[in-house]
Amino acid sequence: MTGTSDDNRLAGKGRPLWTRRRLGIAALAAALTFGPLAAWAQTQIYDARTKKWVNYDKKKARQYFARNNQPPEAFRRQVVPFRTAEKPGTIIIDGNQHFLYLVQPGGQAIRYGIGVGREGFGWAGIVRVGRTAEWPTWTPPAEMVARDPNAAKWAAGMPGGPDNPLGARALYLYEGDQDTIYRIHGTVEPWTIGLDVSSGCIRMNNDDVIDLHSRIEIGAKVIVLMQGAALYKGV
Repeated sequence: MTGTSDDNRLAGKGRPLWTRRRLGIAALAAALTFGPLAAWAQTQIYDARTKKWVNYDKKKARQYFARNNQPPEAFRRQVVPFRTAEKPGTIIIDGNQHFLYLVQPGGQAIRYGIGVGREGFGWAGIVRVGRTAEWPTWTPPAEMVARDPNAAKWAAGMPGGPDNPLGARALYLYEGDQDTIYRIHGTVEPWTIGLDVSSGCIRMNNDDVIDLHSRIEIGAKVIVLMQGAALYKGV
């Protein structure tokens, strides 16, 4: 996909678009000292024209996607240098930066932009891909049914399709033989890539999750990293 005027404005023509996670200094120090806590954080995108970091929130994300029909360059699928001891085929998720890496041979990875759990729904741990599905059925967990009237009407399951919240593909994450209830899946809200919006699942653009699904093997290791998040039980 080609760049847009917004990319040039945000990143500078021919320059990479970077993102970062801004964390309050006091909150960061407390997190390092005392462990997980609710720390203030804000997704930001670097504007090379002004040489400043600018906030990237839900409103700006919607506006950007409405103009360009795609997320900012940093959140688009691309091959990047990546040093890790994990073997090719491993998925490493950097929840704070909103990136999913699929490890490749030769010190590289395919990097995808993602949306992650909103405050109180983030998590971290080591799991595996237990199964996958194309155009999956969405069955909201009991906790979501209890708190969300929109989910309650689909308590018995919503058939797969273009309006299904799981999008085009789903990778079901297991801890051992137990379904964690977390998934890596597509979305009907592509403007939310790069934001903290979900109930704990990892969401991707449909084109990206189709690509990831075509490359992944059942049993693949998935490492989820997120500063200040609770560890998944059993990890």
